[in-house]
Amino acid sequence: MKRPSEGRGAASGRNTPTGRGRRARTVGAAIAGGLLVAAGAALTVYASGIPAPASLAAGTARSAEVPAGDAVRGCAGPARLLEGTPVQGDPQFSPASKTARTDVSAVVLSDTQGTLPDASVTGADGALLKSLPGQAVAAGTAAQPRAAVVPAQSVSAAAILTARAAGGDVPDIAGLTRFSASDGDLRGLATASCTVPANDQWLLGASTTVGRTSVLTLTNSSATPATVDLEFVGDKPLAQAPPSSRGLQVKPNSSASYVLSGYLPGQANLSVHVRSTGGPVSAVIQQSTLRGLTPGGVELITAAAAPAARQTVAGIDLQDPAQAKQLAARQGFADAAASLALTVPGAADAVVQLRVYGRNGPVALPGGGVVTAKAGTVTEVSLAGLPAGTYSVSASADVSFTASARVPRGLSATEPLDFASPGASIRLGDDHVLAVGKGLTRRVVVGVPDGRAQIRAVPVTDDGRLHAAQTVDVAGGTTAVVDVPAEAEGSPVAALLISATGDPAYGTLVTTGDGNAIAAASIVAPAAGAQALPVTLGY
Repeated sequence: MKRPSEGRGAASGRNTPTGRGRRARTVGAAIAGGLLVAAGAALTVYASGIPAPASLAAGTARSAEVPAGDAVRGCAGPARLLEGTPVQGDPQFSPASKTARTDVSAVVLSDTQGTLPDASVTGADGALLKSLPGQAVAAGTAAQPRAAVVPAQSVSAAAILTARAAGGDVPDIAGLTRFSASDGDLRGLATASCTVPANDQWLLGASTTVGRTSVLTLTNSSATPATVDLEFVGDKPLAQAPPSSRGLQVKPNSSASYVLSGYLPGQANLSVHVRSTGGPVSAVIQQSTLRGLTPGGVELITAAAAPAARQTVAGIDLQDPAQAKQLAARQGFADAAASLALTVPGAADAVVQLRVYGRNGPVALPGGGVVTAKAGTVTEVSLAGLPAGTYSVSASADVSFTASARVPRGLSATEPLDFASPGASIRLGDDHVLAVGKGLTRRVVVGVPDGRAQIRAVPVTDDGRLHAAQTVDVAGGTTAVVDVPAEAEGSPVAALLISATGDPAYGTLVTTGDGNAIAAASIVAPAAGAQALPVTLGY
């Protein structure tokens, strides 16, 4: 088996521990006044009457402050064509086309005093691509929020966005990778939010059937080696994961790519569970389709929400149902129809209740709203027959599951198509920083399953200014669209600062371009500040 290709270089980020183990203190010295009695094989030790130290007395656990670490985001590299048919690791790539371009956009917010931290965009191998020196507030100047912005940094491989922690705050940062090509086999548009490196994540929406290519790239931006295990859930039951998918090694400050068809060919819907020990990793799947000589689209897939009893997928743009049905009926075009995929990783089947709602409220799902999703498989639910429009789907079940959607664009079999793959979203809270890239049509699609929620979106422009907020009131059982303005006060909009209050709300960034170009990107959870962890001492 070939070894994965890996880049090398200096450290580009720091690994921040997520918790500390319990510390125990044992008193093992000889105890004065104790009586030691041995009888046969039995040995009994009588406790001392000496009182335990006050620090070990029962009571409320003390807290230990964990200093804030650097903020790190892993950004996907460009989509690339496979050369030949490699097996598993060490794939060889070639340029996608003459027009292919991949950019990383980034934004770093100031702290409450208006001070910008030191930040940088580097390659996975540590090579510096863009430096953002920190800026303090000038003496006598009133503190106000501002940002440092990288509108579009060209990249040729995976990149790392890092901002240095200052004081007790973790910097608020965000990044977005955008790939586009107007010719070649990878013609289309793909976006991916830069994600927080993690030790456990689910990537949904891959396919390894004929004409479909899935390449998983793992990036380790820490100084600690990562050992990665891949677990798979497909539309066909799997007896066990291939042994070669266990113990994958990703060295510090490097990336490794794996062709998923080398592990599990012939899967129309494939979900990948990525678990690592040691260093956390950033994971992304490059998914593309080629039907004969006609490009079928490209997407960059990052982690969806972890399995839970309730999930919401937002950002589902549907086309004319009659024309979409005709296209999907053609041979080789079955996946050109919109669908929802339910992944059940456990040992019990899931009875899933589905609700579909658009901008004007709930819409009945033609096939019914209750689906039994088999354990250990991916179950596809067709969205065909729904009227054209923008939707969200909420789902609830009696066991944990996760979900994603496939959203095609284009209605002619003779023209290049494209697709988006929005995954189950996290619940929106306060101050999500969302990089939106430069130009094109950008929308944040928000679904509110129940109750009512208020969405507040603050534009951040290339010049670092934060502008007046746009507020949207969203009724439960509806989907709202927050349009990203092209500019604010004469400067291009590079990011949004999004907050949600009220009942649970879920969102996805949807980007569209010329022709059938479409892509979806997730909204990443905001940075956590300094933490205080309970520490219990015992003996």
